[in-house]
Amino acid sequence: MGAKGVRFQDITKIFFTGNNQQVKAVDSLSLNIAPGEFVCLLGPSGCGKTTMLRMLAGFETPTYGHIYIGDENVERITPDKRDTAMVFQNYALFPHMNVYDNIAYGLKLQKLPKDQVDKRVNRILKMMKMENFAQRVPSQMSGGQQQRVSLARALVMEPGVLLFDEPLSNLDAKLRIHMRDEIRRLQQEVGITSIYVTHDQAEAMGLSDKIVIMKDGLIQQIGSPMEVYQKPANEFVANFLGKANIFGGKILAETESSYSVNIHGAEYEISKSSSHSAHEIGDEVRLMVRPESIAVDQKDFSGEVVKSMFMGSHHEYEVMLEGKKIEISINNPVISQMKKKGETLGFAFQEQSIHMF
Repeated sequence: MGAKGVRFQDITKIFFTGNNQQVKAVDSLSLNIAPGEFVCLLGPSGCGKTTMLRMLAGFETPTYGHIYIGDENVERITPDKRDTAMVFQNYALFPHMNVYDNIAYGLKLQKLPKDQVDKRVNRILKMMKMENFAQRVPSQMSGGQQQRVSLARALVMEPGVLLFDEPLSNLDAKLRIHMRDEIRRLQQEVGITSIYVTHDQAEAMGLSDKIVIMKDGLIQQIGSPMEVYQKPANEFVANFLGKANIFGGKILAETESSYSVNIHGAEYEISKSSSHSAHEIGDEVRLMVRPESIAVDQKDFSGEVVKSMFMGSHHEYEVMLEGKKIEISINNPVISQMKKKGETLGFAFQEQSIHMF
């Protein structure tokens, strides 16, 4: 199984509505994916991520631009001739076939000898820990088991690139987490290039080597899960990936490595590495701090608690600060120290976690 890189070069996809109006689903987008990399295309509905996947698979044709799998330009190659395999949202298993035959189907279409088919199918069944399921039909299995068969059917083809179209959205929460971990384990074990479409931030964070965040057919940011979460490129990325408190500040002073910034009357030293661009003294700036990066029982700020909610592993507050609602999340809360709605809570931002746009 030889992993291949993928390259989107200035790709644009335009659809036409019933009244002949143009809708630009993908807009002059370029993206390089290295062999063996696990990349998530993440964004809200209508951002263009599924269109990207469908163009790579060959189900849609770019209006402009080029797509390469390895060194091969594939726009004019039919889906069955591309070195890809797809794991679908709805499993897409043949209901009348058992697990073995579902997995073997693509290999038989390639007219491989029976001994090779047996060898590859049995190897994949063992890798998926599904040896005892070979004779079952889909109706005799749970949703999670069916999704594992769908994944096995794709892997057995030994494609250069494996594509995932929101494969876990039909599963319940616990099973989704289990299957997410299973997909990541198998991808790392096999070393296959994987491109995964999702609107679920937790899935993208848990699976990816690299996340591509999209909006309105444009890439907003590309980076590791830690990079895009801790240093979002703009306010859309900050708000789309979890919760974010966004507020204004003013630069008071500058050193070689940091800015001194006034935030609601408190002064913080913010590393220049936390900013995507250079600023000057006197600049008004936009900043972000995550709810979990706020310490309580501190004296920098104080505000009235408007929401106090115990969530088991953490406690959530909403506190008013000069007319702005601040979200705070406290891990491992102690019940005796919790503030109630209407009480005053003191808090401070963790300086090293403040990010400047």
